[in-house]
Amino acid sequence: MTEFDVVIVGGGAAGLSAALVLSRARRKVLVVDSGAPRNAPAPHMHGFLSRDGMPPAGLLEVGRDEMKGYGGEIRAGDVTELVLSGGSGFWVLLSDGQRVSARRLLIATGLRDELPDIPGLAARWARDVLHCPYCHGFEVRDRQLGVLGGSAESVRYVQTVRQWTTDVVFFTPPGSLTPLQRSELVARAIGIVEGTVKRVLVENDQLSGVEMDDGRIIRRQALFVPPRFVPHNDLLARIGCEMDDSGWVVRDGTGLTTIPGVWVAGNVANPRAQVITAAGEGSTSAIAINADLIEEDTRNAVRAFSLGY
Repeated sequence: MTEFDVVIVGGGAAGLSAALVLSRARRKVLVVDSGAPRNAPAPHMHGFLSRDGMPPAGLLEVGRDEMKGYGGEIRAGDVTELVLSGGSGFWVLLSDGQRVSARRLLIATGLRDELPDIPGLAARWARDVLHCPYCHGFEVRDRQLGVLGGSAESVRYVQTVRQWTTDVVFFTPPGSLTPLQRSELVARAIGIVEGTVKRVLVENDQLSGVEMDDGRIIRRQALFVPPRFVPHNDLLARIGCEMDDSGWVVRDGTGLTTIPGVWVAGNVANPRAQVITAAGEGSTSAIAINADLIEEDTRNAVRAFSLGY
């Protein structure tokens, strides 16, 4: 068994940022990483100051090296279970059968994007089927864009995508738009295609359009799709962390959950966090974790002093 001040589950931007801060604070830190980051399909990331256009894998490689340079450790694999141990510690069970102890935990396991079940859609994900216009909008600016809709949120979403092109079409089920929504779309010259999308069309390894179930073909060069966000929060649920009505873990401003000693950072708790946001949340949680450990260290020192140790 190995003892750590902090075990971080998840080695993405949030987890590595936290590990860097805590390692520099001279804490004994372990990062356990499954090696399956959410943004792995994307060739580049954007909006990260000084790292704009960098491949996501490159950022993680640099982050791992920086963290290890201050004494942090990283292990490949999965955490299968978290178990409360004593008053404030935890057992962390790893997929290879090993067990480590941690005084504090940071869960940064991210989320998965659940896409509509439309033939051809998933194969183009992060290439010309996109989610975040702030991440990818500039790269497809002034092209023929489409947005798959069907909800009030997607109507607002297509208005955002309109920022990057004058040629955007909103695909939506019949009867889903209110008169006000329809007038707002028309006012900004957003095309409206009502019906059911049958499949995505690809020519020469590039998205070329959308085929509707009535046979209509609408030429598009890229699609924006608001996916359903599903957090990887099974570990948090099993250890007893409270979830809100939408299934997201309850946390305070530092990422502390309702279980003392357990923090979260990044997409596992914040579906809208971009890479730079997740990194910032990791740093915030790390500072709070270190402060919490200092309080515990101080209490232990006072107790030992009063007993004459």
